[in-house]
Amino acid sequence: MIKVLFVCLGNICRSPLAEAILTQKVKERGLSKSIVVDSCGTSDFHIGELPDDRTLACAAKHQLNIQHRGRQILRSDFKGFDYLIAMDSSNLENVQKLAGKYKIMPKNLFLMSNFKNGIEFNDVPDPYYGGEEGFEEVYEILNASIDGLLQTLEKELVKNG
Repeated sequence: MIKVLFVCLGNICRSPLAEAILTQKVKERGLSKSIVVDSCGTSDFHIGELPDDRTLACAAKHQLNIQHRGRQILRSDFKGFDYLIAMDSSNLENVQKLAGKYKIMPKNLFLMSNFKNGIEFNDVPDPYYGGEEGFEEVYEILNASIDGLLQTLEKELVKNG
């Protein structure tokens, strides 16, 4: 089993949308017993909250189901997940600082842009302070990148039998 954790700042915009996209793609490929997906934030701003209404609207537009409440990254996540994927370099840095605080040297930490799949970007932009068009842009970036991630995960599943 492969466990994937998406990480952004508040866990109400980008990371729950990424979780929903990958969960849907995993389900469509019949891999739900092989790949587990979750998301979290580096901050404690939105613990227990539902995703942003604009995230939920974007997900609904693309027939994605989001069943998530905001949570903050935990020490146990570093060892409990095979892939910790930060949405941007700022959150990657925050995760690295937390790992240092816990005296953990994660080898499973990535940027979403590590899985580019025909789309050019460095960081997944935070759409929180913008309008609905920003959420659609984030969806497009995540959808393409998650296809690239899924190719990596499927190769790993085949390799590990």
